[in-house]
Amino acid sequence: MIAEIGRGLDAAGAQVVRADGLIALPGLVDLHTHLREPGREDAETVESGTKAAAMGGYTAVHAMANTDPVADTAGVVEQVWRLGREAGYCDVQPVGAVTRGIAGEQLAELGAMADSAAQVRVFSDDGHCVSDAVIMRRALEYVKAFDGVIAQHAQEPRLTEGAQMNEGEVSARLGLPGWPAVAEEAIIARDVLLAEHVGSRVHVCHVSTAGSVEIIRWAKSRGCRVTAEVTPHHLLLDDTRAETYDPIYKVNPPLRTADDVNALRHALADGTIDCVATDHAPHPVEAKETEWAEAAMGMIGLETALPVVQEAMVDTGLLDWAGVADRMAFRPARIGRLSGQGRPLAAGSPANITLYDPAPRRPVDPTAMTSKSRNTPYLGLELPGRIVATFLRGRATVLEGKLQ
Repeated sequence: MIAEIGRGLDAAGAQVVRADGLIALPGLVDLHTHLREPGREDAETVESGTKAAAMGGYTAVHAMANTDPVADTAGVVEQVWRLGREAGYCDVQPVGAVTRGIAGEQLAELGAMADSAAQVRVFSDDGHCVSDAVIMRRALEYVKAFDGVIAQHAQEPRLTEGAQMNEGEVSARLGLPGWPAVAEEAIIARDVLLAEHVGSRVHVCHVSTAGSVEIIRWAKSRGCRVTAEVTPHHLLLDDTRAETYDPIYKVNPPLRTADDVNALRHALADGTIDCVATDHAPHPVEAKETEWAEAAMGMIGLETALPVVQEAMVDTGLLDWAGVADRMAFRPARIGRLSGQGRPLAAGSPANITLYDPAPRRPVDPTAMTSKSRNTPYLGLELPGRIVATFLRGRATVLEGKLQ
């Protein structure tokens, strides 16, 4: 715990960490991390993913349910939760599937997962949309009993069949099938109305369009219990990256237009979008180093999230560091119901602390990353800042920029 804050502190036998010129933030919290275990340990494991999280300044991550087997039972979520405790680099809070096998047809064991040792409170079929309105309504009604939240991957599947990138001028020029903005916006509009109707909580994953921002803003003005996240890559990159035909930029939802990027930045700044979530999606080399149409969708992001947010939000004057703490620690912990995370740096709070140096700039080097996968979209891009130290309840998981 944080015992005392002030100047000239002294405690016999204490280890002293020099932090002159650094930013002290609460340990970061990610609402949207793919740790791949069980089933795809070739891409990531709970241990390797949480090491990457610690190197990115995170002290807690929410592990998404699209594993193999799917995290749709108490047994699987407890396995993931225990693997996180054994690794010890950050807290791992499993996200349970909404439907069995994330197939969108029958509700999963929501109550059993909520009552398990993992105490699941966030449920998502991420990677797939809960497209059936009746199933979505039932899920929203069910989780009210234990103050749960349904986190929706907003993608109308019939509007995105075969889609390869954002539908627009660039996709037309490149001859790639487009993923229209309305496919995201239509689902969000439906779900905020359903949440309002049943009085439940819905969270919108990886918002990517200006139209989605306006729908969420409207829903919040009505008092709908809706929250939303944006990824670092949607704050920094746009669909012109696809002009290289490099599958490293293939992601779901796709990179959108520069106007969408601008709208997302301002929505995060004004609080319409509540938080930053990485959607860290590791893949083995062979899944990315192939032709665009066959490549897997997704990007890693845990180790670069804070530098990207500095580049897109702080250095542009849209957020100050208190705002970063709010969007990357306080709000995601509150949405995910993590009482021991996302707390102010104050006496009596758990000592979850990230020390960050905003000054240096350096090119991103995938080979220097801790994740098992290397599919970063920032290869060679110069980004600011570095994580100097991460403390999980007072224990250093990273010190002097090195994993402990």
